[in-house]
Amino acid sequence: MDKIWTIEHIMLNPSHRYRDIERTAEYLHPEKCMPPPIRNSMDKLWFIKDGCGIACAVVTWFLVFYAEFVVIFVMLLPSKDLIYSTINGIIFNILAFMALASHFRAMITDPGAVPKGNATKEFIESLQLKPGQVVYKCPKCCSIKPDRAHHCSVCKRCIRKMDHHCPWVNNCVGENNQKFFVLFTMYIALISLHALIMVGVHFLYCFEEDWTKCSSFSPPTTVILLILLCFEGLLFLIFTSVMFGTQVHSICTDETGIERLKKENPTWEKTSSWEGLKQAFGGNFSPGWLSPFSSTLYQKVPSDIEAEASELNHEYVTGKLVGHVEVIEVGKAEECASIRLT
Repeated sequence: MDKIWTIEHIMLNPSHRYRDIERTAEYLHPEKCMPPPIRNSMDKLWFIKDGCGIACAVVTWFLVFYAEFVVIFVMLLPSKDLIYSTINGIIFNILAFMALASHFRAMITDPGAVPKGNATKEFIESLQLKPGQVVYKCPKCCSIKPDRAHHCSVCKRCIRKMDHHCPWVNNCVGENNQKFFVLFTMYIALISLHALIMVGVHFLYCFEEDWTKCSSFSPPTTVILLILLCFEGLLFLIFTSVMFGTQVHSICTDETGIERLKKENPTWEKTSSWEGLKQAFGGNFSPGWLSPFSSTLYQKVPSDIEAEASELNHEYVTGKLVGHVEVIEVGKAEECASIRLT
């Protein structure tokens, strides 16, 4: 049995239940959990410093700008139809801007990270735990682990309602940024479809006219640029359409990708499909659902919990190891009276 701790303070958000995580026993020492560092203004910006993720994010932006270049300078500007060029140019640029804005928001938005290092003796003493209540600690980031949270080895944090870690947005997809990820996949799929349609129209136009007149570039260069754009558009149309469908399915069924992969039995009360969509996209249906600049309805858990002392509460917190899972458990004073430090 681990050492006995006295509860003297009050509570974490009661709507968040707790669950376990399996790791080796060497990580399961509460005394090794240091208090969370004091955050400065730079720490408030969420950004994952992962080389692979940063490279994938840069490639994503590069591919969008490449499509922009081919659409504008190879297909639209050389076109003799001003109305066709203007309308398609406006549509494509709006969709591309919304795609990049959604990508940026998905990348820099905290996906729902659990406060790091809060599984310390002092923090546990500040929880208003009832007799028989069990909470769980993630031994990797020393955090009290909410229900439906999973630890991400890339972000090095526990993420609430984590669906998966996406290197293309260099971030986890969780309850706070799932909307932006869904919008990103939707807008990328739309600009890919739009680009493919314009490539087809442009090829037909060039076959009917002289190739030297349908583009400001040489015919071989024009063909290469269009074929590359066609492959890019087809690839991303398929990929992002599938991702968009799986994300909407996860929201409607109230089951994340990890939960579905692990075939976890739901211990939470599932919301209806419509309520799940309203939570993820920010209220009742409105144009804000399609905007990467509006927020969701999920409430953020504060990183610092302050509470008043409760001198009348004579309960004790005990820690024990169950297999490879550390369980922090609460018992009444008389039930813990015989427990000694080991």
